Amino acid sequence: MLDIILASGSASRRALLAGAGVDAVSIKPNVDEDAAKIAMRAEGLSVRDQAMQLAEMKAVKVSRSTPGLVIGGDQMLNLGDEAFDKPADLDRARNHLRKLSGKSHYLETAIVVAENGEPVWRFLARPKLTIRTLSDTFIDGYIQECGEALLTTVGAYQLESRGAQLFSQIEGDYFSILGLPLLPLLDYLRVREVLTA
Repeated sequence: MLDIILASGSASRRALLAGAGVDAVSIKPNVDEDAAKIAMRAEGLSVRDQAMQLAEMKAVKVSRSTPGLVIGGDQMLNLGDEAFDKPADLDRARNHLRKLSGKSHYLETAIVVAENGEPVWRFLARPKLTIRTLSDTFIDGYIQECGEALLTTVGAYQLESRGAQLFSQIEGDYFSILGLPLLPLLDYLRVREVLTA
């Protein structure tokens, strides 16, 4: 049976796979994401294409040296074709939330499976999230309560905890919002007979 490798250091993606009963080994890819994003943005790539290319880079990089099915994922927040990266500090998290307040955005959630150094399967989910109009008082209290955990997500929110209070509407798959289009991935793993059909 093929081994399943997660080309990521993401605790959320690991937890989603483990919760679904998928035994995956996690290997953090050695990819310079910042340099890749700068190059892709200079080329004028769309936010969704940037997410897909980063997911592929991670999967392929690990797959070149590790046998099995290697899962690479990436998620980028898309607000009117502007890409949001993870905030570097709490001041930037505050700015993220102010910019997102009262608006809808997409989470471009890409996943690529590679085998023998080549991509063999791709999927992109695009959940649409609408953040209610937030007061500065709410934003400050939210940041104070959640702290540096907000720096681990592109939108400076965690839907699975107090971040649920930010939203007025959500359209799309919950797992994809958390960073992994789990249901399509499970289908693919069944097709490959890694999971029982």
